[in-house]
Amino acid sequence: MASQANESSPQHIGFGQVAPPSSSGINIIVVGCGFAGLACAIESTRKGHSVIILEKHKRVEPIGDVRISMVVTFNINVGRFFMRWGLHEKLWPLCGHASEFKIHNYAGEVLQVQPFPQALYGSHAYNGHRGEIYEILVDYAKSLGIEIRHDHPVSDYWEDEHAGKAGVIVRGARLEADVVVGADGLRSVARKLVLGFDDKPKPSGYAIYRTWFNAQAAGIDKDPLTAFLAGDDVLYGWIGQDMHFLASNCQQGTKVSCVLTHKDDANIDESWSFPGKTEDVLKVVEGWDPRCSAILSKAPAFVDWKIVYRDPLPTWISKGGRLALIGDAAHPFLPTSVQGASQAVEDGVTLAVVLQLAGKMSVPLAVRAWEKIRYQRVRYAQLLGESTRDKWHRATPADRGGAVDLPRPEWLLDFDAEQHAYAEYGAIAEGLQREGYHLPSLP
Repeated sequence: MASQANESSPQHIGFGQVAPPSSSGINIIVVGCGFAGLACAIESTRKGHSVIILEKHKRVEPIGDVRISMVVTFNINVGRFFMRWGLHEKLWPLCGHASEFKIHNYAGEVLQVQPFPQALYGSHAYNGHRGEIYEILVDYAKSLGIEIRHDHPVSDYWEDEHAGKAGVIVRGARLEADVVVGADGLRSVARKLVLGFDDKPKPSGYAIYRTWFNAQAAGIDKDPLTAFLAGDDVLYGWIGQDMHFLASNCQQGTKVSCVLTHKDDANIDESWSFPGKTEDVLKVVEGWDPRCSAILSKAPAFVDWKIVYRDPLPTWISKGGRLALIGDAAHPFLPTSVQGASQAVEDGVTLAVVLQLAGKMSVPLAVRAWEKIRYQRVRYAQLLGESTRDKWHRATPADRGGAVDLPRPEWLLDFDAEQHAYAEYGAIAEGLQREGYHLPSLP
């Protein structure tokens, strides 16, 4: 037997089936109400599990928060879930719909025009303001009856293999569940229980200036150097030595997003965001195509996001298999992957499915199978982000055309994590039971 499934989670459950509320008997604590935690809670509820989300902040105000006042992309591989959740009509008007990616060198010469289909593999990409998309997902989670407990900072995690429980400590109170999901981001407290020590980040040598602003208020259409951003939605890029600049318009040319990745050796303990100074931003693009400084000079404010690097974790799950790390807590991504948020959603959807298939009596087996299903795919997506950054930052004058494309491989985008989990769980669970569980190897 691959698992000891109960009546509410039979092995024959079909792809995409929504289970009755709380039918699996599995109780889940999700720590962190970011995109990873929300996606996991939403799909877990749809799969019949009982979920609460613990969020350390007293309230979430994403629209005005400097940390998240920027663009987020959910790529085609997870756009299908937003469609299944019935959110397309709410999200689509908020998003950019770039038909192409126009890539230039630092001097402004066009190197490549890469088509961006509006729909691919039966799905859409959703690219828009983090705060606006976030509010849609929070509202949907609440409509499903998911309880979000604000002002609940988790100070520690625990696991009792003998009792078959795991849990957290919140202000001295001990909360327990069948499984705990650590979606607590880059500064994850959960990682300590998984690894047995506090892992330290390494400086990446890069930082990103980010901004999002109203095009009309900034006078984008009145400046000959920037008027092109007031037209149809297009993603524009400039690449050069050790840096690249991306600018896009969305919501019918009324909003502008900018991302400027550059060398930065600041010694900080963790990837985080600070207010950026316009004069510092403009200094970075001195000598570049004048359109770059013209765009950036119109932004009312910037986020200065320092990027750190972490070696891949040897495992994302606790010894007893009742704590799983997802999203940035397990595998932070470079922005050039255009997959960080997407892989976080895939994590949550996959975990919900395998728990449904395994049933309450086989939670540790499900969590271990989940890691087997997810680990290598996530690592390959991470490596793609690193190679994209390197090819843009080290491009030679001869590099143009497909040599500078933003990679959009079929293996990454034409992928349904939900369907894949239903198809693969049985064989992987049987293998784990037959051979014993082994930590996944790094590529």
